[in-house]
Amino acid sequence: MFRPSEQRDGSISTVMVTGGRAIALKPHRHKANHRLLARADLPSDTASLARYLIGKIAVRELPDGVVSGRIVETEAYVIGDAAGHAYRGMTPRNGSLFLERGHAYIYFAYGSSYMLNVSSETRGIGAGVLIRALEPLEGIPIMQANRGIERLRDLARGPGRLAAALLIDRRLDGLDLCRKGPLWLGRSDHEPGEIGQSIRIGISRDADRPLRFYLRGSPFVSGSRSLNG
Repeated sequence: MFRPSEQRDGSISTVMVTGGRAIALKPHRHKANHRLLARADLPSDTASLARYLIGKIAVRELPDGVVSGRIVETEAYVIGDAAGHAYRGMTPRNGSLFLERGHAYIYFAYGSSYMLNVSSETRGIGAGVLIRALEPLEGIPIMQANRGIERLRDLARGPGRLAAALLIDRRLDGLDLCRKGPLWLGRSDHEPGEIGQSIRIGISRDADRPLRFYLRGSPFVSGSRSLNG
């Protein structure tokens, strides 16, 4: 089995536990100069985009510094999806879902948390990808201050925690994530590894559709063990 270990320099190493012994593997290093994702590279199909975004980088530029994380979990809310916010058509609240793919749609859920989504189809068609979890990379002390916790694994494991760690709220709704600014998407220098697929979490309509994607083996993924096998 594998577990993460935080280093003094903020990098993350993976520890393999075998035969009762813990063996430290090479830390996951990252570069601060991420390359911007081009809209032309984004799949124009919602489920394909949800899978494509695994391993990509979410970058948040704050007054205190840059915060970033590798996307390790997403959910697709496809055209005609009864669980999606676009199901009943465009409203003043969900208009960003109908923008060209690669824009932020942010909403307030459960009276407590913001959720970051990426519009995923052509302009005028409502669908999106929920970003569910990140592996923290840059600005970890800033994330810890924003969340009020220190445990690395829990900083952005789940969409509400993610938004709190990156200080994401409705002011960023409609932002072009394919253009550098306060929030944008970047490429990774590494292949994401094996991508798992399961049903989505916490929904009651169209609940049996396998539209959740996650980085298999990542300790930063949310959900139960039965979903992440």
